[in-house]
Amino acid sequence: MDGFSNQPGFLDEILSRLGSLPDSDLHKLYEDAKRVLKSDGIDKWIPTVGPQADAYYSKADVLLFGGEPGGGKSQLGLGLAFNEHQRSLILRRQYTDLSGLIDGAIAINGSRAGFNGQPPPRLTFAPGRFIDFAGAARIGDEQNWMGKAHDLIVFDEGTQFVEVQVRFLMGWLRHENPKQRVRCVIPTNPALTADGFWVNEMFAPWLDDRYPYPAKPGELRWVITDGSGKDMWVDGPEDAREIEVAGKMKVVKPTSRTFIPSSVDDNPYYASGSYREKLDAMAEPHRSILLGKFKTTFKDQSNQVIPTAWVKEAQRRWRREAPRDVPMCAIGVDCSGGGTDPMIIAPRYDGWYAPIVEIPADKIPMDRSGAFCGGVVVGHRRDDALVVVDLGGGYGGPTYEHLKANEIRVSGFRGAEGTRRRSVDGNLHFTNKRGAALWLFREALDPGQPGGSPIALPDDPVLVADLTAPTFEPTTNGIKVEAKKDVCSRLGRSTDRGDAVVMAWFDGERAATASLDWMERTEMGMMNKRMRKLPQVIRHGRQPLTARGRL
Repeated sequence: MDGFSNQPGFLDEILSRLGSLPDSDLHKLYEDAKRVLKSDGIDKWIPTVGPQADAYYSKADVLLFGGEPGGGKSQLGLGLAFNEHQRSLILRRQYTDLSGLIDGAIAINGSRAGFNGQPPPRLTFAPGRFIDFAGAARIGDEQNWMGKAHDLIVFDEGTQFVEVQVRFLMGWLRHENPKQRVRCVIPTNPALTADGFWVNEMFAPWLDDRYPYPAKPGELRWVITDGSGKDMWVDGPEDAREIEVAGKMKVVKPTSRTFIPSSVDDNPYYASGSYREKLDAMAEPHRSILLGKFKTTFKDQSNQVIPTAWVKEAQRRWRREAPRDVPMCAIGVDCSGGGTDPMIIAPRYDGWYAPIVEIPADKIPMDRSGAFCGGVVVGHRRDDALVVVDLGGGYGGPTYEHLKANEIRVSGFRGAEGTRRRSVDGNLHFTNKRGAALWLFREALDPGQPGGSPIALPDDPVLVADLTAPTFEPTTNGIKVEAKKDVCSRLGRSTDRGDAVVMAWFDGERAATASLDWMERTEMGMMNKRMRKLPQVIRHGRQPLTARGRL
């Protein structure tokens, strides 16, 4: 072979011959090559040619891999752990889902030698080299691994995790040997519910069609996460930024991310078998979601308060400019309580919502939060709009009191208190004000109502997730909407964007009750505008109006 390997076109000829082999022969050749390499002690695991190999050799610090079932996602994480890393942590959201991964690891290892099944399971396959297996069913379970450094962390079926869990554990990616590479791998199918939509945000250059500078599969993009947990995409590895970390300014270097799609067609073990047929026979809508490569809308829950399609339609109706001759009616305010939750402001002009305003929590001086947040609200307020402040968690109290003391029209919203509000048809009542507010906003979004829906929402994917997360159940006391603390616990974050939007609709003027007043305002404004165009002597009454000059 060596005598011919330097001849021109030799590699092309070999590849051409391999490409002409039947799938069965190619698969057998691949298995034979693996056995030879393993017998020589080269590697315990070898990636398949194509996306799996591209992912294996990717230089990204954080890798998203998959998008469809059957693409060899879980095997990638195991292979990297055996071949490239010293201390690995492989997680599934449910502890009971680890059995398949553990079986796969034992198969690669060749025996159960070095495996300790006591929770948490660990497989030690060489001196100082091991794989920890863990579940993180509840938010907070991820903290069991705080301070336990790993140079590889794999979130298998990543969309089942909550974003806060992933970002927390990524903070413990390290190794004392600077030559040992550290990385995070997220092998996953698309999200089936709104809970996993954070993946589309974290990898927006690949998954979000609205991202202005889309990335190609496998392309490295660079990002810095600021003090409030928001990602800032930067130009390259040298584009360091100074950000505030734990109250101090620090220069932070960017890390790299990429997405490499894979499917069952890329997996030689499944491509020629019946697995593809099983996927094609899967019931809708799961088939379209799982085979949609992160581009298909997830399925609504049967008891979801607000349908996702209605929110999307409201976003398609949105235009950049507010409707003419419609004043700002209300402004919903969800105040920050410190920590990482920002202050959110949602201005509403009848059914049209202006882009949501976000003030990072670390920019709010908590010792004078009332005056600061009240000033921010006044800066965005127009037309004597009613300010609706969330008082449910107690964080909005100082802002409410400051606005009230300055004679600003303000209303306090306490979601847990009772309400007499009913559905539009008068048939449904609610266990609390929060449930009524969400349900009435649902009715306002309904595109099938006479005249269609008046709501127009800005294009904001986090807002979509906030509005579509709560569920409900009918009770003898009325419609009971899922408690906010339960929704936030499930999502791993506050639903502040959705809350501000809903509060702004619940209170304040609307066209149905104030359109005549708005018309009068418009007519008066037009009259004043025309008066300003008249000569000064006429405006001041120093010269009588003739018939020709009469308004």
